[in-house]
This record gives sequence, C-alpha cells and structure tokens, in this order.
Amino acid sequence: MRFLFDIDNWQEIFQTLSKNKLRTVLAGVTIAFAILLFTLLFGIGNGLKNSFAKSFNDDANNSIFIRVGQTTKPYKGLQSGRKIQFKNDDYTFLINEFDEKVQFISARIYKNVQAIYKNEQNNYTLRAVHPDHQFLEKTIIDEGRYLNMFDLKKKSKVIVIGRLVKEDLFGNKLALGKSIALNGVTYKVIGIFSDDGGDNEERMIYMPITTAQSIYGNNDYIDQLNLTYNPELNLEQAISFGNLILSKFKEKHSIAPRDQGALRVSNMAEANKGVGQFMMVLNIIILFIGIGTLIAGIIGISNIMVYIVRERTKEIGIRKAIGATPNTIIGMIMFESILVTAIAGYSGLLIGIFTLKSIGKSLEDYFIINPSVETYVIVGATIILIIAGTIAGYIPAKRAASIKPIVALNDE
Repeated sequence: MRFLFDIDNWQEIFQTLSKNKLRTVLAGVTIAFAILLFTLLFGIGNGLKNSFAKSFNDDANNSIFIRVGQTTKPYKGLQSGRKIQFKNDDYTFLINEFDEKVQFISARIYKNVQAIYKNEQNNYTLRAVHPDHQFLEKTIIDEGRYLNMFDLKKKSKVIVIGRLVKEDLFGNKLALGKSIALNGVTYKVIGIFSDDGGDNEERMIYMPITTAQSIYGNNDYIDQLNLTYNPELNLEQAISFGNLILSKFKEKHSIAPRDQGALRVSNMAEANKGVGQFMMVLNIIILFIGIGTLIAGIIGISNIMVYIVRERTKEIGIRKAIGATPNTIIGMIMFESILVTAIAGYSGLLIGIFTLKSIGKSLEDYFIINPSVETYVIVGATIILIIAGTIAGYIPAKRAASIKPIVALNDE
C-alpha cells in the first residue's frame, strides 16, 4: 500500500511512461479500441431492443385483437364468401365464456367523422368503445375523464378527444366542456388524452359504443373485439388461450376450422414470444462478440507487456544492482500496466458514448432507437481489462524480477 502513496514512485512511473511514448501509446490504443468496440456493440444492441419495445408501446403487452373477415370455405351448408359480423352478444359471449382469463375487454366500432367547432373543422377517425378500452390502448387522460359505464347505459352524447384534435380545433383555448359537431350531431367533450402511440393515435376521438350504435345505424353491430388476458398467464398459456378463443368463435359463427380468412386473432403473446426469442439470440451474439473483443484486448495488452518487460530487462538489472527488491520491481511494472489500462479504458468508454450520441438520430432509419449502454456494463468491462492488465503486467514482471542482476545487465 505504501507504493500507492509514495510520490517518488509515481514520478518514476510517469517518467518511465514519457520516455517510452510509443509502447505506452500502443498499449493504450489496444485497450481503448477494445472498450470502444464493446461500447458501440452493446449500444447498438440496446438500440434494437428499444425499437422492439417502442413498436409494442402503443397497446397493452397482453392484448388480444379479434377481427372479422369473409369465409373462404363452405361449411355446414353455408357458402364461402360469407361476411362475418360481430354483435353485442359476441362481447357478452367472451365475458361469460372466459371471465377468469380476461382482464379488460372492449368492443370497437370505427367511423370516419367530420368534426366542427365554430370556424374550425377537420376529419378524424372515431372509435366507439367500452370503458375498459382506456387500459387496452394505454390512453393517458390529460384533462377531464374517460368514458364510464354510466355513459354507456345512458347512451350519452359525450366524447374524449386526442391531444392533437384539441390543438386542431381549439388551439390554446379551453376544450373541456365544449361541444363539437360530428357529422352534424353535437357531443360534449369530457376528456382530452395523449397516447404514446404517436400522432395518429392522438388524432382519435372516443365515444360510448352504445351511443354510436344508436346514432350510426341503430343496430347492435360491432367491428372488432379487444381484450387483455390475465397477466398471471405465461406466454404458452396465453397463446393457447388465443387459439381457444379462435376455435370457440369459429364454432359460434359456423366457420370451418381450417378457414383462415373469416376470423383473425392477433395475440401479443405470440409477438412477445417471437421478440423474446430474437432478443435472446441477439444477446448471445452480442455477448459472444463482446467477450471476443475483450479477449482480443487482453491478448493485445499481454503481448505488449511481455515486449515492454523484455525491452527493459537491462533497466531492471540496474535497479536490482542498486538495491531494488523484486516486489518493488513487480509493483512498478504492475502499476504502470494498471494506470495505462484504466486511462485508456476510460478514454475508449467516453469516445464510445460520444459516438453513440452523435450517430443516434441517424440510426433510427435502420430500426435502432436511442442506442445507449448501461454504465455498469462498461464499468464491468473496464474492470475486467484492468484486471487483465494487472495479470498481463504481473506475469512478465515476476519473471523479470527473478533474473539475476548480472544476467540482466548482460542482456542484449
């Protein structure tokens, strides 16, 4: 420990490094380059992970979407080409049949509407939904409230508008409590929401599904069924649940079991499983290449340190001849190695982080969002290299310290 606090020893180390600039630079560049590559590699890997996370950020990650289409096969005396139509009893069927496995559930009706407020007007997509839809879509209420069961029972003429709808029609003025005409029918704004899904989601308008059924068609038709499965289900159980829903609805609507066009069930569990498998493979590849990069850096340090100690054999002999102990020589070489490794490793880390920040925006075109790397990963890699530098310095230093002074002095 006294070595650390001995100013003379530190001065000697810095003098030795300054006299041997080339070997010092070579050792430093090897280490910095290894850490730089390690940082860039893990940063880009994290950027890919962020891209996948963002692509699933809009909806709940345990969502199941059930959409209708047309039959492609005849079945039970019914012709192919038959259009499947969901109704309110399909929504009730889901609740009654799968209550324990369903967390939130909502039907959807889609309409394109023209919204008018005073002199401002624009066209938007209207979604008529149940109150649970707020949790399916991760809707964030900024002002007012969302739809509730009272609105559904009373078929209230109320709407919740997206942040950008509010900006389009009201600008900086108050929108909450005001009335908007949608296709000539007046509705009261009871809430304003934002959505992580982006601009398209924030140009949506929500209203009670019962209101839309009453005003737009006077029927019980619905376009789509959405739900989230019980979070306690694992991925395999959730995938099985989605397949069971598809099978039950095919039976209910007399659809051939192998008909792929009549009903489509989009299950986030399947997507999550695929992403999980991809990320596992990606992590293995990154880890493999990262370890290879560190090993290359370690080998580089070791080779350079062997060369450095070999080059300084005569110097070591002189030191021993004037009284330097083997431990002093070993400590000096090891601390030189550790110092160079630490400084170069930190420099490579800073360059890597700066590079990732500089090119981060341009990488979004390649499906890489916010490439960054956790501090603990790089610190861990740097510590590994410092340990490697210590070992790399110790082994040749130990060998050199054991050489007799007369032999070292005669070394050519």
